[in-house]
Amino acid sequence: MGKKKITTLRDLIGAIKDKASQSKAALISKPNSLSLHLAVLRATTHAPSSPPEGHHVSTLLTLGDSSRATASTLIIIIMNRLHRTGNSTVALKCLIIIHHIIKRGPFILQDQLSVFPATGGHNYLKLSAFRDGATAATWQISAWIRFYSRYIETLLFTSRILGYFLSSSSCSAISIEQQDDLNTRDIVSDKREKISSFLNSDLIRDVDSLVQLIEETCKVPDSLLLEGNTFLYEVVGLLGNDYLSTVNELLLRLVEFKERLGCLSFGDSVELGFILKRLEGCKERLSVLFSVKKPSTELLWNSVNELRMKIEDLNLEKAGPKLTFRKSSESARFGNRVISDSVRFPSGRYELNNLPLMVVERRN
Repeated sequence: MGKKKITTLRDLIGAIKDKASQSKAALISKPNSLSLHLAVLRATTHAPSSPPEGHHVSTLLTLGDSSRATASTLIIIIMNRLHRTGNSTVALKCLIIIHHIIKRGPFILQDQLSVFPATGGHNYLKLSAFRDGATAATWQISAWIRFYSRYIETLLFTSRILGYFLSSSSCSAISIEQQDDLNTRDIVSDKREKISSFLNSDLIRDVDSLVQLIEETCKVPDSLLLEGNTFLYEVVGLLGNDYLSTVNELLLRLVEFKERLGCLSFGDSVELGFILKRLEGCKERLSVLFSVKKPSTELLWNSVNELRMKIEDLNLEKAGPKLTFRKSSESARFGNRVISDSVRFPSGRYELNNLPLMVVERRN
């Protein structure tokens, strides 16, 4: 590919910084880590015209597929690059690379990402205050960077809960469109068998973490910058792939909940119903973000609605019938009340479960 044209002073300054960073890395890096530093710098240049080039990302993934020490060093270099930059282009490229590691990186590189930093923490990527005020466009892109970092933090959190990287090509669930393939039926069967061994509390925890990821996806900024912006198209494409993986993981767990619905405690069923209600609240936003309908997403919404209705019916059945007591007169309606021995009402005509009843005040 040809060299990218420098059209603005900002681009020129960025190109100079890239050269300076590579020269500095050559001077101060240890011989065994120099190739890692240079590979990260080449993948995260200041050039704003496109996301990290595919061959640069592939080089990083290949370099990380060696020893644990090398993979750990590579993750540290990427994180240092991300945390030390104030440039929105560099920050966005670093985040895209991290997302690619989650999605298709070698296991040893993913493992080192999952344990960095060792202390964990909510603000894992430390970008909640990121601002690039160089131009109006970079100021708006900064909002995408803050969102994207929160999303990746949530993706890492959800992956820790599940025990594997959600959108990883080696671990993600088989899509509903693929399940008729003879080569994938065994994979789906093994996954379902594993899920069937989970405790109810573990299943609820899994579903809650997956719904949290969907809720975070729905917070993507509304921005006209998306039009023609290859960076943001790349981000939205990665989000879409994660969404389908999340749908497939949810479907497997909701099928299991349908089979054990009668065994759920009242508390578990209430908690699950609340989580499903949160998920339904995301439906409209998701239909705007990902307008192309898939059989798996249609099946998800049908399953969510069916399961939530069954939970409501089951909870009503467990709670048992209640007697309602209300004033007959529209002008003196008390609203529905549950009768108890301690409740007193003034004289008048009432209805008990819609049957007429006369109450006469007792005088001591």
